[in-house]
Amino acid sequence: MLSFSRARSQGRNTRPLTGGMDYLEPKRKTNVMGRVILVVSLTALCIIMLKHAPSFTSPTAFSRSEEGVTHVLVTGGAGYIGSHAALRLLKDSYRVTIVDNLSRGNLGAVKVLQGLFPEPGRLQFIYADLGDAKAVEKIFSENAFDAVMHFAAVAYVGESTLDPLKYYHNITSNTLVVLEAVARHKVKKLIYSSTCATYGEPEKMPIVEVTPQVPINPYGKAKKMAEDMILDFSKNSDMAVMILRYFNVIGSDPEGRLGEAPKPELREHGRISGACFDAARGVIPGLQVKGTDYKTGDGTCVRDYIDVTDLVDAHVKALEKAKPKNVGIYNVGTGKGRSVKEFVEACKKATGVDIKVDFLPRRPGDYAEVYSDPAKILRDLNWSARFTNLQQSLEVAWKWQKTHPHGYASS
Repeated sequence: MLSFSRARSQGRNTRPLTGGMDYLEPKRKTNVMGRVILVVSLTALCIIMLKHAPSFTSPTAFSRSEEGVTHVLVTGGAGYIGSHAALRLLKDSYRVTIVDNLSRGNLGAVKVLQGLFPEPGRLQFIYADLGDAKAVEKIFSENAFDAVMHFAAVAYVGESTLDPLKYYHNITSNTLVVLEAVARHKVKKLIYSSTCATYGEPEKMPIVEVTPQVPINPYGKAKKMAEDMILDFSKNSDMAVMILRYFNVIGSDPEGRLGEAPKPELREHGRISGACFDAARGVIPGLQVKGTDYKTGDGTCVRDYIDVTDLVDAHVKALEKAKPKNVGIYNVGTGKGRSVKEFVEACKKATGVDIKVDFLPRRPGDYAEVYSDPAKILRDLNWSARFTNLQQSLEVAWKWQKTHPHGYASS
């Protein structure tokens, strides 16, 4: 290091002051201070980055495997079916991670679940979009999942005919992102939430699992594409796969903790049960029944209505029975078809309201008659629908609707 006297003798950037001390020029002082600030800033940034790096974060129950505990990722777990599935899993002592972007789901449903299961290591919620591959990879990297229940999807037939690209992106593309993450991180089990819409309009009823899949709307087509990807991947994988094709879902949690609360702007595309309840509460002036000239008993569409409690029970049984290197494909329904007119009459009795009904032309993409043969799922998984009284399922759902007139915002 140069001494002050030597620097002075060389006449570089210094000048004498009283007492023989040297004075650094302002430019030199500014440079030194700038370097100090830069070093301090970089050091602070490094500390922050290290603290947030996975290897420096304290491990949580969700980030490590634990013997005797099955950690399930529930995509779309803030939605109608996904939240009911998460509730059932938590009741059965599974560890649950919900991932949802809340475009269709409700944060209120997650808060209900968090209130019911506040213990550490039971439930976590991650706000993320499954179309974001980096976000999905981060989720899988930071969590030790034993199984994935993939519910997340837009799911309205009418909307799919109006905006098909949304459906191919949200269902098919997003499922590919999830499947790639499942493969990279060697998740053991995948339970895929599919639909009877993949069958289209079969020539013979009831529908069995080998009925040809000829979907007639973008929703069904997108779901079938997702199924095909999963099936192709499974041929060279040890993963256990279950594909559940279920029919029209109704009902809600019998204890009144969860229900169906679609976004207001999506009411026109929603399920018939939601429309019935909206008409009964006066939210809309009446119920619109689209299509009265189908080749059915009374001219309206015939559907197989499955209670959401039964549906999630089938998912849990599928999870329990899933075996490595095997693929199970099952219809989930009651095995009985009900017409739209029958449904409306049951809804009138359940609500006690004489709902006004307007009959309109057919809706694009609808099919006349669809109901299941549930024999295979009974034989393989010992599952059958228990809540098969249509009016009673609607009464349970109506009770939640009355106590939650504004959905989860009423809680």
